[in-house]
Amino acid sequence: MAQPKLGWIGVGVIGGACAQRALEAGYELVVYSRTKSKAEPLLERGAQWRENPREVAEAADIVFSTVGTPKDVREIFFGANGVLEAWRNAPSSVFPRTYVDSTTSSPELAAEIASAARENGFDALDAPVSGGDVGARNGTLSIMVGGDASVFERIRPVFSVFGTNVRLAGGAGAGQRTKMANQILIAGNMIGVCEALLYAYKAGLDLDSVLASVSTGAAGSWSLYNLAPRILKGDYKPGFYVEHFVKDMTIALEDASQMRLSLPGLSLVRQLYVALMAHGGAKCGTQALIKALATLSNVDAFH
Repeated sequence: MAQPKLGWIGVGVIGGACAQRALEAGYELVVYSRTKSKAEPLLERGAQWRENPREVAEAADIVFSTVGTPKDVREIFFGANGVLEAWRNAPSSVFPRTYVDSTTSSPELAAEIASAARENGFDALDAPVSGGDVGARNGTLSIMVGGDASVFERIRPVFSVFGTNVRLAGGAGAGQRTKMANQILIAGNMIGVCEALLYAYKAGLDLDSVLASVSTGAAGSWSLYNLAPRILKGDYKPGFYVEHFVKDMTIALEDASQMRLSLPGLSLVRQLYVALMAHGGAKCGTQALIKALATLSNVDAFH
């Protein structure tokens, strides 16, 4: 049975790994990224390059986007060279056209995109992911999907190429709100991981031994298991950029404000990450939070 042709817009740490898995699964793939060099590994393996999002959509049945900010998503979808212009009043195709935004973005924007897609004869899902660079490479991402159930079931085989925990959260925007809950949990967990390591260091404990003791108990978590060892090695390379995490926390706080909901823990962690960005940490991985906390306690070991 023939497969739909996929388009991918944004092939950074997460998008690039997911697109690579799609190629390995036998999907024909067209790609676009603002920085073409990021797409070179995919082009070498058979992906086709396009000059803008509109050209990607014109050549594909299902278009995924994994970009930086809601502003980027809006431009990709609504811009003059965007997906909507490519598919507006387009003739029907064998595979129903579907736009899938896997950027962590605004729930309100997701609903706006879904409405515009319906009005113009195609479908849209919001499908942010969690699991970082490791999950993307291994095909074990959690995928949180918002949109119509029938569209979700139609796209599920593609999701399964790079995700193992794939769930429909509800209607348009529900995927994004589930991802906000995910990011709130990660924020609290990351400050806990970093403070625990600082405490253990100041207490004179062997940090590798501490991690071996606590990572499989009640305190165990993805961040503790995957990111704490990177901290001990001084490895702050991004599985997920600090600047993108700050964007996510900002979206969550703004959405919570609309609900008249106070999230003081998230507010504190965001302030610490903003301080880290002010000292050049925007392109570091989220585990670099320990640098900001180490500075507050005048601990040089984690710089």
